[in-house]
Amino acid sequence: MKKKWWKEAVVYQIYWRSFYDSDGDGFGDLKGVIEKLDYIKSLGIDVIWLNPFYESPDCDNGYDISDYYRVMEKAGDMAIFQELVQEIHNRGMKVIMDLVVNHTSDQHPWFQESRSSKDNPKRDWYIWEDPKEGKEPNNWRSYFAPSCWELDPETGQYYYHSFAVEQPDLNWKNPQLRNEIYKMMRFWLDKGIDGFRMDVINLLAKREDFSDSENPYDISYLANNPGIHDYLQEMNSEVLQHYDGMTVGEIPFVTPEEGLLYVDESRNELNTLFHFQVADEMPTWDLLRYKKIQLSWYEGLNQKGWNSQFLNNHDHTRQVTRYGNDGKYREESAKLLATMIHTLPGTPYVYQGEEIGMTGVRFDSIEDYNDIAMRNKYHEEVAKGRDPQEVFESLLLLSRDNSRTPMHWNDAPQAGFTSGEPWIKVNPNFKEINVEAALKDQDSVYYFYKKLISLRKENEVMVYGDYQDLLPDDENLYIYTRSYNGVTWLVVLNHTDEQRTFTFAAEFKLREKQLIISNYKPKTESDENLLDPHEARIYQIIE
Repeated sequence: MKKKWWKEAVVYQIYWRSFYDSDGDGFGDLKGVIEKLDYIKSLGIDVIWLNPFYESPDCDNGYDISDYYRVMEKAGDMAIFQELVQEIHNRGMKVIMDLVVNHTSDQHPWFQESRSSKDNPKRDWYIWEDPKEGKEPNNWRSYFAPSCWELDPETGQYYYHSFAVEQPDLNWKNPQLRNEIYKMMRFWLDKGIDGFRMDVINLLAKREDFSDSENPYDISYLANNPGIHDYLQEMNSEVLQHYDGMTVGEIPFVTPEEGLLYVDESRNELNTLFHFQVADEMPTWDLLRYKKIQLSWYEGLNQKGWNSQFLNNHDHTRQVTRYGNDGKYREESAKLLATMIHTLPGTPYVYQGEEIGMTGVRFDSIEDYNDIAMRNKYHEEVAKGRDPQEVFESLLLLSRDNSRTPMHWNDAPQAGFTSGEPWIKVNPNFKEINVEAALKDQDSVYYFYKKLISLRKENEVMVYGDYQDLLPDDENLYIYTRSYNGVTWLVVLNHTDEQRTFTFAAEFKLREKQLIISNYKPKTESDENLLDPHEARIYQIIE
């Protein structure tokens, strides 16, 4: 296994429109990111991941791109972007940006040309099909709508969209289209970015057979289709291999065996990936299931490819709410989850606000939510005759807006995020949970994250260590080791609201143990086998 800078890095994700607003228009912006770089650097971060800021009608918060070469006005302009890259580099950090090339906006000039006539040269830059018996070509669903097909009345054909109607999918079978994408990637890399987070990158190849699905609600047929690895190997050959960048693919619907095909170092595709066997497929906390997922990915990628560790991002509810305890044990729980993510095999990601223990939100009405996926699903289900309140309640936990509320900088109006009216409401608990308060408290979640990140820089065992789960069948405790070059760390986690007891494995009982970090005050020798609710400890086992 080769040592690489991106394996040793800690990545901080910035959802810029909710991060910091520098001009009072209610939207965060790139200038706001510049103003907060010292805060990010002080945490110990190595890489910043920026969500899309390209020109966009903003139907899906920037994931519907109308111009790949321009910065949307809400975010700033190209000069501010270049200043941001320079300031990030000046602080010894790197920056990766979202690459969204499965689809564009329907306002993109390419699509405007494509839909203008059946014989337009760009017609097959997108995917068009004739109606079948006067209806959609098949019964496939999209992520955001009941069908992945939308009729264009002017030409009488349907176009394909994996997401919103306003986001038509590109046809990667077209070599001209692919070359245009590669040209765009070089443009941004040449401006100094350090790589890409690749949005739903395994959806690029479509099934050749457009026959109906037996279960259209299982939309895995949208992903991992024949040809995908040819496209990614070509992308690597044409672009990626010429830069010392970092690539992380967003890759849903994969097992470890399939995931390895994307990140095997011998295959020259991507560096690392996000899989979603946790965030998409484990709605609430299930420790036994989580352990099995971690073990299977460790064994599947070990010494061949690289994983990523995360529990929340802009698409998933904040981790302390979804997988921890955001009430009585919010701080302890936030620190435990951090300990776990930063000590499991792979590159750890920190989503903005996670480092102060920000929680998910519950608004009163569907009208308070901006999430297009949630709103579309709500209206689809209500149209079927379901009770609106019941539908609303069923969608709350997994709403993407849980993680998209503005960053809490202080306890001033709008949490110090903006001097104007924010684009989405602020979580009401900002007066108790905010950066200013965290920085004043040496026992805060923030300083715990800072310590974990510092430990990762100083101890290769956290990065390259072998992994062994010592209690795979325990549904309350997660105890595992990381071992590297004669150094062994023991991680002990009590993922419950009750006190639990544990016993050191026989191989460790008689050996000296040094407590590296804990989210509780150190125990005396007589009660070190007692774990408090959501207690997390890391020991170094002395040889």
